[in-house]
This record gives sequence, structure tokens and C-alpha cells, in this order.
Amino acid sequence: MTGIRRTVAVAGLLLALPLSIVASSTALAATPTAVASSPTAGPAASATVPTGVHVELPRPTGPYAVGRDILQLVDQDRPDPWVPSAGPRQLMVSMYYPADPGTGGPAPYMTPEAARLMLDGKLPGNTVPTDAVTSVGTWSRTDARPEPGRFPLVLLSPGFTMPRTELTSLAEDLASRGYVVALVDHTYENTGTTFPDGQTLTCAICDTWPPGGPAVIDASRATDMSFVIDQLTAHPHPAWRYSRMIDARRIGMAGHSIGGSAAVPSLATDDRIRAGVNLDGTMDYAVPTGGLGGKPFMMIGHPLGAGVEDPTWTDAWAKLNGWKRWLTFAGSNHGTFTDDQLLLNDFGYPNPPGTTMPAERGIELTREYVAAFFDLQLKGIPQPILDGPTAQNPEVSFHP
Repeated sequence: MTGIRRTVAVAGLLLALPLSIVASSTALAATPTAVASSPTAGPAASATVPTGVHVELPRPTGPYAVGRDILQLVDQDRPDPWVPSAGPRQLMVSMYYPADPGTGGPAPYMTPEAARLMLDGKLPGNTVPTDAVTSVGTWSRTDARPEPGRFPLVLLSPGFTMPRTELTSLAEDLASRGYVVALVDHTYENTGTTFPDGQTLTCAICDTWPPGGPAVIDASRATDMSFVIDQLTAHPHPAWRYSRMIDARRIGMAGHSIGGSAAVPSLATDDRIRAGVNLDGTMDYAVPTGGLGGKPFMMIGHPLGAGVEDPTWTDAWAKLNGWKRWLTFAGSNHGTFTDDQLLLNDFGYPNPPGTTMPAERGIELTREYVAAFFDLQLKGIPQPILDGPTAQNPEVSFHP
């Protein structure tokens, strides 16, 4: 699939698939980089949610408690690219930050309407109750007092059709390790984005790619991210009350699926973004022939099969002209790098065939390597774990 590196999509990957494909089938045969034009027929996915199930995200691993704020940002200079009649481009952003322990109140995972739209849109015959998602336990706190000091900023972009909440575990962990994190919903590109007035905007482009295809979405997301940086670092009136925490000299970006692909135009067009990570996204927006100006870039993906490589990654690898790494997590799938597989398992959905990596381990490894990358590139802290395979992480292989 464009934006999704995989060979087969089954029930365990439904939360990562565009709505039109999920509505057609739950089992698709595809090439490593493109969805088959006609999905093959398959039985509807179903699950029996255990009575009283309560999902809790893995505990963050850093020394800081985590605060969370929700921002609505409006770009008065840019009409919405997908629904121009809606007026200016509007974005919802979750800000995660190092906080004083014991302050603030529990931060809900997502709004009821957004949760219902995600479940009903992604799981044919959905039987998962909405409150199973809204009650997912997080480790961040609303209105928590910020820690003193200035911290690097990491921008996070979710997969196509997925709400920003799929990267909550990663966002909380980075904040606990001493980062400010801006987790961005790209409006009209996911099942539902809820705004402060209670309105939840649904996906306008999930059934049909816009003219120009996914590369146009990547470029639009890069513009979104530059606008978010503008708003967070504006003087004298930034959009976030704790913007003083951000060290604007140290900014990075990571994303899942098409959000990872969007890191390429973001780094290519915005000099403020110094380093990028692609989590299992097809490189729909090609790395420029001249590279990314020497900026460091890391790609982490799931295996596509013996001897099989995503040609968009092979092309990117040859063009990247700075520090670079290409990692593969054995036994993983497209949802491994997000909260998705953990939620699906706890809701009663089994792992897809071929997936041997437990969901918790996938989150653990994703957090570890993404944090190591930003610790090295934005904080200048040496990270031997990025030098090659390690005995403690035998699932992780390095592309030569």
C-alpha cells in the first residue's frame, strides 16, 4: 500500500488501512509497496471483547512525569487543501512535555466520537464498545506543571486514516525522556478529529487519493508541520502557554506510515527540522537527488520477506547523504510501531499470521530506538545501540 510497507493485510492491521479497503475486505494480496487494485474476498474480522477489559499503555521509561495540553491551531493564510469550503486549515495538536510529578489530572486517550468513528470505520462488524477505547489508560496528565528548563522539540505524524492517538505511547515516552512533543492530527486525513467546539471532522480523502497521489499528502503534511513550528515558536505570542520549554535550535520529526514518508519533505523544505525518522512508511515522496542536506535520517520497518526490499527505501537509502540507519524488526507488522497492535490484542483480535513480536515488545523497541536517535542527533549523547546489532535486541537487524 502507498504509505504502508507490507505484503499482506489481515485483521490485525485493519486499524492501519484506508476506509475503502477495509470496507471491501479484511485480507488483501499486495505487492510490497502497492495495494492490489482489487481486494480479495475474506471473512469479516470479529472479536469478542473480554468483559471489563481495561487497556493500559506501557509505562514511559524516562525520569520525568508527563504533562499534556491540547491545542487548536488555525492557519489563516492557507485554505484547507482537501476541503477548501471549510475555510482556513485547522489542526488539533497534543503537546506532551516533562512535568512535575503529582500534578494535573488524568489525560483521556481520545474523545468518544473519534473513538467510535475509528472503530466503526476500521473494523467491519465492529463489536468493540467505544468506552473500551476512551478508557485506555495513559500516563500523561492534563494541566500538569512543567519542569523548568528547555527541551528539544519532536514533531510526530500518524499514519494515513489514523488519528494521532496511535502514537500516544511514543509521545509519552519521549516526553518522559526530556522532549517536548507535538503530536499532530492532519484534518480530513483520518477517521475523525474532534475540535474544542465538539465538532468531529471525518475523513475527506480516505476513499480516493487526491490528484497527485500520496506524495501530495506528504507535501501537505510538511506544510502542516512547518506551521506548527511557526505557532509554537512565534514571538511575542506563541500558541502554547509553555512554549518557553522549547529549544527551537533542536527540532526533529518522526512519523508512522505516510507520516514517516512526510518526514522527507519536512526535512527537505524546513531548515529548522534537523533530523527525521520514518516508521514503516513507503517513501511516496522521494528523497531529492541531492539528499537531505546531510541531515540524519533513520528508517525502521517490518520484514517484507526473504530477499525482498521496498524499492522506495532502496532508492532513499542511496540518496541519503548524512548519518543514516535502516533497521528491521523481525516478527513485526505495520501496526507494531504504534499503539494499534496492543489495543487490537486486548480487544480480542489475534496477531496477523507471521507476526511473532508481542505488541508490548514492539512498543518497547520502537521507543528505545527512536529515543536513541533523537538523543544522539538532538542532544549529542552517544548511542552505541545505533552502531549495530546487540545481544539484548536480537530482533533488530541493520541494513548494510
